[in-house]
Amino acid sequence: MGLKEAVMGAVASLFVERPGRAKNYDEWKEALAANGAAIDARAATAKDPVQASKVLRHISGIERWGQRRLRVLLGEPPIADEYDEYRPGTDLSLDEQRAFFGETRGATLTLIDQLKAARIGDDVTAPHNDFGPLTARGWLRYLDIHASMESKKIRRR
Repeated sequence: MGLKEAVMGAVASLFVERPGRAKNYDEWKEALAANGAAIDARAATAKDPVQASKVLRHISGIERWGQRRLRVLLGEPPIADEYDEYRPGTDLSLDEQRAFFGETRGATLTLIDQLKAARIGDDVTAPHNDFGPLTARGWLRYLDIHASMESKKIRRR
C-alpha cells in the first residue's frame, strides 16, 4: 500500500467509517431522508438556478454511483468506474434536477431497506475509488456528508 492509499484509508476510517457506525440502518434512513428534504428546500430557494442545477447534478451523480457500490454489497458484481456516467443530463431545469435528486435519494432509502433485510454487516465492503473499501454504513455516511457539503454551494435568495 502506498502513502496516498494509507492516508486516504486513515481519513476514511476517522471521518467516514467511524461516524457511519454510529447509526444503524433505521437511523441512517431517517437522517438521509431529512437531509435530502433540506437539500431540496435549499435548491427550491436558490439565488442562482443554473448553479443550483449544476450542484444537484453533481450530488445526484455521486449518489447514483454510490448506490451502484452499495448494490455490490447485495451481490452485484463489482465494477471500477467513475461517477460521470451516473449524472443526469445538463439540459434539465432546476425543477427537473430537483425531481431527479428526489428520485435518487428515494432509491438510496430503498437500498437501505434492502441492506437491512439482507443483514449486511460491517464485515462486507465495496470499494470507493479514493477511500478504499467502505462498509454499507460507511457508504451511507459518505453519501450523506458529500451531499450536505456540496449543497452548501447553493446560495439562497
